[in-house]
Amino acid sequence: MLDSPFDAPPTNGAQRRHVMDRTGGAQAGSGHPDAVGFRPLYRQVYDTLLKRLADAVWQPGQILPSEGQLAAELGVSQGTVRKALDALTADSLLVRRQGRGTFVADHDDKQSVFRFFKLRPDREGAGMPTSRVVAIAEAAASADERGRLDLVRSARVVRIERLRALDGRLCLIETISVPASLFPGIAQMELPNTLYSLYAIRFGITIATANERLKAVALGAREAGLLEVAAGLPALEVDRIAVDLEDRPVEWRLSICLTQELHYRSVLR
Repeated sequence: MLDSPFDAPPTNGAQRRHVMDRTGGAQAGSGHPDAVGFRPLYRQVYDTLLKRLADAVWQPGQILPSEGQLAAELGVSQGTVRKALDALTADSLLVRRQGRGTFVADHDDKQSVFRFFKLRPDREGAGMPTSRVVAIAEAAASADERGRLDLVRSARVVRIERLRALDGRLCLIETISVPASLFPGIAQMELPNTLYSLYAIRFGITIATANERLKAVALGAREAGLLEVAAGLPALEVDRIAVDLEDRPVEWRLSICLTQELHYRSVLR
């Protein structure tokens, strides 16, 4: 069993406060939400379950124990567990399946793919994006790669260049850099369409968030040739840093996207 801040079900209020004290929650006698150090109990459960995901206790696609089982193990109410699971689901780390239970998100699922693939056709009904690797190689990290991925001067990276299509039409070219130390052997692998699934299953690295910067650019000659369109067309550059569950930058991805019949879709909450 993993070490948990919820070692045993509390039997009274004093014990509950003791549990919260040990986990960085409200101090004894300081239950007001504005008190310094206060963290709602469901957020403590969230963090405990998040650590299990980071430690690969549960694998992508695996079903979690029931809410009742988790509540009994962690010593909290079933409602508190449900609220934590809802938050993890909202963060796309878990998937609820009606009548079946709660599962660890698998990046091969359409829901998970479109969490990170934001291009959509102007008309409705997009299919799944596909990909084709153009080049892959390991090399010494450039100054830009070291800066973006927080790497030491001697670090090496694996660079992946690939084309992606939506509904059978080429729509973007992307260059991906990952630390070679975190992804040993990836340069020799046959890469799947969804890299984030490979990261989780083969390397135990789950992408939690992605920070993106968008910029309008003109399509260069090389990119235009690969995308089979004219050079100079307007395009969208998406500069992404993907961060894992341990808050480490683990991937730098630069995508050049055609937008003549596509748009970038983002939902703000």
